[in-house]
Amino acid sequence: MQEAIQNCIQTLKRGGIILYPTDTVWGLGCDATNADAVDKLYELKKRAESKAMICIVPNFKMLQQYVEEVPEMAYDILKYSTKPTTIVYPNAIRVAENIIAEDGSLGIRVIRSTFASNLLKKYKKPIASTSANISGEPTPTTFKEISEEVKSKVDYIVPLQFEDKKAPPSTVIKLDLDGKVQILRK
Repeated sequence: MQEAIQNCIQTLKRGGIILYPTDTVWGLGCDATNADAVDKLYELKKRAESKAMICIVPNFKMLQQYVEEVPEMAYDILKYSTKPTTIVYPNAIRVAENIIAEDGSLGIRVIRSTFASNLLKKYKKPIASTSANISGEPTPTTFKEISEEVKSKVDYIVPLQFEDKKAPPSTVIKLDLDGKVQILRK
């Protein structure tokens, strides 16, 4: 696993895109602070930049570095969540502008998956993350379901043996600083 993490880190530092297992599905990822890398990720996905992507982080400490203010309710939601949960926070900071939604918000998931969490802790930056498919196509839940087109356009593929499980996409919740909660995906 350490060799795969090192290869991911080298790829991310060069502005490349990785194909890797997350806590939900296989994902495409790049350095969330590198606008050129984020552009490449949008291009690979054939996704309009108006449709924001999320970031993943390994813990609350890193989360706090990329959001102006974390609503108190977020800690309780994440603490008691029984499945992976992405929260859309207002006022994202210190990430590439092209990953932030027009309203200044950013979806961030504190990830607990062994491989991805270890990668994030060693990389020390958030990773822009999206499902490993072309926009509009079904989300692959296993490595076998990922199209050859996607595989051929990434800079590094994490070896299959680490994690290949079927899991649903994360719950997505939008929080406002005034306490308003919106469930965007269950």
